[in-house]
Amino acid sequence: MPVGCIRLGVTGGIGSGKSTFSTMLQRHGAVLIDADAIARATTQPGGSAMPAIRQIFGADFIGRDGALNRDRMRTLAFTDAGARTRLQEIIHPLVHAAIAQAEAAACAAGERLVVLDIPLLTESAHWPARLDTVVVVDCLEATQERRVQQRNGLPTEAVRNIIATQSSRAKRRSMADIVVFNEDIGLAELNRHAQEIAVWFGL
Repeated sequence: MPVGCIRLGVTGGIGSGKSTFSTMLQRHGAVLIDADAIARATTQPGGSAMPAIRQIFGADFIGRDGALNRDRMRTLAFTDAGARTRLQEIIHPLVHAAIAQAEAAACAAGERLVVLDIPLLTESAHWPARLDTVVVVDCLEATQERRVQQRNGLPTEAVRNIIATQSSRAKRRSMADIVVFNEDIGLAELNRHAQEIAVWFGL
């Protein structure tokens, strides 16, 4: 069993169930750091990313409340790779800094397992070297499409466009230390996998 403060990265494609799995690990005693939640905070009214977003993309991408207009930006980002890169260059350094601060605080407090829920883990050169173990929550692309449509109401084409911007299943699996195949196994079975991992890391 590994010793010390363990940094466990959890990732997976949209609709894979990675956030559900990360939350289950938290319930079994891990500290959870959610990269998506941190990124969203940077684009809320007064968020640290908003001045640069206004400067680079213009006021049309700012809602009346001062937050990022997510629908407009989503449409642009998934059709214009250059725009997506510019947005990432604004947000990612802020997210990396916030995560580093949170994980350092958790380890200093004596926490055993720090789970980093990172959607774009395998798309980034930044994360693999900073993590002790990588868990990939995997499922078939058809299942991803169905889950996202049920959850978000997006049309099939929109979901497929999002999937196309992410790492392939093969790439994610190739970078995994542990693969959890979340295909028609149910929440109870998914939770059993989370519990097994938590126990392995001493929780």
